[in-house]
Amino acid sequence: MPKGYLEELFGLDGQVAVVIGGAGVLGGALCEGIGRAGARVLVADLAEDRCRQRVAELARSGVDAQFALVDVTSRPSIEALLAEALRLKGRVEILVNAAGVNAGSTFLEATEADWDRVMAVNLKAVFQACQVFARHMVEAGGGAILNFGSVTSLLPLSRVFAYSASKAGLLNLTRNIAREFGRQGVRCNAICPGFFPAEQNRKLLDEERIGNIMRHTPMARFGEPDELIGAALLLLSPSAGRFITGAVVNVDGGFTAAWF
Repeated sequence: MPKGYLEELFGLDGQVAVVIGGAGVLGGALCEGIGRAGARVLVADLAEDRCRQRVAELARSGVDAQFALVDVTSRPSIEALLAEALRLKGRVEILVNAAGVNAGSTFLEATEADWDRVMAVNLKAVFQACQVFARHMVEAGGGAILNFGSVTSLLPLSRVFAYSASKAGLLNLTRNIAREFGRQGVRCNAICPGFFPAEQNRKLLDEERIGNIMRHTPMARFGEPDELIGAALLLLSPSAGRFITGAVVNVDGGFTAAWF
């Protein structure tokens, strides 16, 4: 199969992608994948030092990347992010919402502060970002949004009650956005990663929990961050993904298929 056909089908040449949470492990992998597919990437995160480090890493991979700081819990900060993206890049065709936090506890130990923090970052912030960027995309004639769900969007897991609830809500939000903008050229989809060790879950991955995960994962291993890229390119591509909206793609080594 000619290489040019695959580039035409899955390439993102010339598109501008804002990746919120792009300084994190999974968000960073998508920055690289999207960038190597031809997009110009704006890494958006809270910590300047981590953003600078990510942009330097992307540059070494040949990715056209810059960064902008954002506090996802603040609508004015998200609006400022869009304004900065338009100043730097002129337009935005792609939004990836990859920021997320977790709080591990039993149900009776969970605090309202933990609940409010997780909901603010994992659900309310995505609502706000989608609203702000979708308005621009509608005015510009189209775009694609990719949200990060989780296997916990679909299945109850111990010690992550607020996280699971936020990610379940996120899938419903994703489908509502897809329905809202289907006739206006804006597509909205979600990927649900399985178990990818990252900042927000490392403290929860004790020996017992790892054993339980592996017993329910047919591929019997954790995911590697770059294994999210293929699904993301499918859902973001204006060619391969042009008739895909409101979809949820599980990238979980079979975890959701084997749960019982």
